[in-house]
Amino acid sequence: MHNKIQFSIVVPVLNRPNEIQEFLESLSQQTDKDFEIIIMEGESLQPCDEICKKYSKGLNIKHIKNQILSRSIRRNSGIEAATGNYVILFDSDCILPPQYIETVRRQLTENYADCFGGPDKAHKSFNTLQKAVNYSMTSLFTTGGIRGGTNKSENFLPRAFNMGFSKEVYAKVGGYADIIGEDIDLSMRIKEAGFSIRLIKDAFVYHKRRLTLKKFYKQTYTFGCARIVFASRHKGSLKILHLLPACFTLGNLVLVAASIIWACIWFLLPILIYAVTIFIDSFIKNKRITISLLAILTSYIQLFGYGSGFLYEMITHRISKKTAEKMYRQ
Repeated sequence: MHNKIQFSIVVPVLNRPNEIQEFLESLSQQTDKDFEIIIMEGESLQPCDEICKKYSKGLNIKHIKNQILSRSIRRNSGIEAATGNYVILFDSDCILPPQYIETVRRQLTENYADCFGGPDKAHKSFNTLQKAVNYSMTSLFTTGGIRGGTNKSENFLPRAFNMGFSKEVYAKVGGYADIIGEDIDLSMRIKEAGFSIRLIKDAFVYHKRRLTLKKFYKQTYTFGCARIVFASRHKGSLKILHLLPACFTLGNLVLVAASIIWACIWFLLPILIYAVTIFIDSFIKNKRITISLLAILTSYIQLFGYGSGFLYEMITHRISKKTAEKMYRQ
């Protein structure tokens, strides 16, 4: 990379002015403020015009309205409007630590990568459910650390809540497809095109997921379905690691059924051991019993949701067929 890195930050938003306020506030606290911000807002009933105007006094903000509801298309439109040579994508429910931009600029200057991603963490201000969900989405015992939770980057694929790539990548690979799991699909296409992808572990964000347990299950169910969609679009992308939640789901159901059929509680021992492991690991990380107890529930929801979606899509290919038809029409 011979040219100076010029960052353009792109964020899609819809009916979430409070999130944008928190996001822009965190950007206003950056130690490195050499970047532009592009807010791509859909047809919101709760627009963020006034908030963008407020922060535009200290930040270079472009607030663009786009009536298209698709988050992927709004992201792509934001990238097209970017004047920088390196775009960074966030979700609107992210909060950046003050050194984020400084860290990414330094890391890319010292060891350039065409594409990078970072992990997510829970801020101390997050509520109990948000911290429990964050644990379940990042723990080695639930997701295997593939979301940046470990130092190993071989299997790491950046997610759009914390992801950046050069305009050169966008020009060759294109942007986000209008499908479920669009960010992983793009990361796979970037990798397949031969571009370098790097995990910058210190470039973390606080991901303030506003979820209920029901919404969390629905989200992870969609993730499970998406993995089969990826397998149909990217040959060889399905790994043994991706099968584990489905095996976990089926295994737990078998153990519960066996305990009922043979009236033997010892069949439930593996389930108890896993729950205790989650509790201990979460307590070590969060130092709170309430979070650790809830983490057991959110971890089971995460694994059962993903496993159920994976199994359903593997059997029916319902979403995969619709995706193939959509991509063919495009």
